[in-house]
Amino acid sequence: GWTTALLAHIVGPEGIVTGIEAIPDLVTLGQQNLRKYNFPHATILPASPRLDLPAAAPFNRILVSATTEKLPQELVDQLTSDGILVIPVGTDLLRVRKQADGAIHTELLPGFLFVPLVK
Repeated sequence: GWTTALLAHIVGPEGIVTGIEAIPDLVTLGQQNLRKYNFPHATILPASPRLDLPAAAPFNRILVSATTEKLPQELVDQLTSDGILVIPVGTDLLRVRKQADGAIHTELLPGFLFVPLVK
C-alpha cells in the first residue's frame, strides 16, 4: 500500500489511484492504511492472474513495482494515447509510452534490481 498511498498523495484528490496486490494480506493492510490516512481517491484490489485491470482501463499511467521476464502486452494495451508505463523487466527499467498515433516508444534504463512479479 505504500506505493499506492505515495501516488495518491502526489496526484491529490483530483486524481484516482488504483493499486493491485498479489498477496491477500497486503491487500487488506493496504486498504486499511488508505482509509486510516484519508486517501479516499485510492484503492488497492487483489491481483488477477493476469495482473491487469481491463475493466478499469485505459490508464494514463501504470507503474509496476516488481520485475518480470518480459514486457506484458496486456499492460501496454491498457494505456491511453500518450499513456506511460514504467516497469522493471529483468534488471532493466523500461519506460513505455503509447504515442498519439498508437506507436510504442520504449526507453531502457539498465542496472536495477527488483523483487519478482508473482502471478
